[in-house]
Amino acid sequence: MLAMTQGQRLEIPSPRGPVAALWHPALPLESDAAVICVGGFDGGFDGPADGLYAALGEDLPPRGIGVLRVDFRDRRSPGIVEDGASDVLAAIADMKRRGVKRFGLLGHSFGGAVMVYVGARTPEVVTVVTLSTQTAGAMDVSRLAPRPILLVHGLDDLRLSPDCSRYLYALAGEPKRLVLLEGARHSLRQAAGRVRGLVRDWFVEHMGAESARPDSASA
Repeated sequence: MLAMTQGQRLEIPSPRGPVAALWHPALPLESDAAVICVGGFDGGFDGPADGLYAALGEDLPPRGIGVLRVDFRDRRSPGIVEDGASDVLAAIADMKRRGVKRFGLLGHSFGGAVMVYVGARTPEVVTVVTLSTQTAGAMDVSRLAPRPILLVHGLDDLRLSPDCSRYLYALAGEPKRLVLLEGARHSLRQAAGRVRGLVRDWFVEHMGAESARPDSASA
């Protein structure tokens, strides 16, 4: 039970060296869907909004979606999007070897741009969610369409203005959704419960068993 709660520790091989991750496999284990989560340039496994990524490791596996929490190898400011993307691409390759075929990407701050960058170049990605994202490195967000994107930003973010998410939303193709949260700052801690529900429900809607059915788009 402890391993399921905290995640299975992995060292994922990559051209730049091993990438540390925590893996929460889906239940049932034969599920082919997983969400990959990354933080900002300072890395870490827990994510914003009072440990959102650990919470999703509890919420999503019982709904048939695995969760992989990835810690960036390099922690520098400003972060280099291509280096962060290299870590995520290594994680995707490792998950594909484990039978995962459909990926959701979730990133906070610098990690939001990394996930847009990876999603725009990876056909196995079915949806992207950004939290308090930067714009640098994410300017090709339009290449995600017709795969859906959710952008979440606090209106009181003093580190990265909510205009960052507004701008990327304007560039993105449909389907897309922008959620701006009153009173929330860069960490989104002030709206942690709402963020958890938004992100959980988004991934269940777009990656759950029903979304994988061939006729789901026309249902």
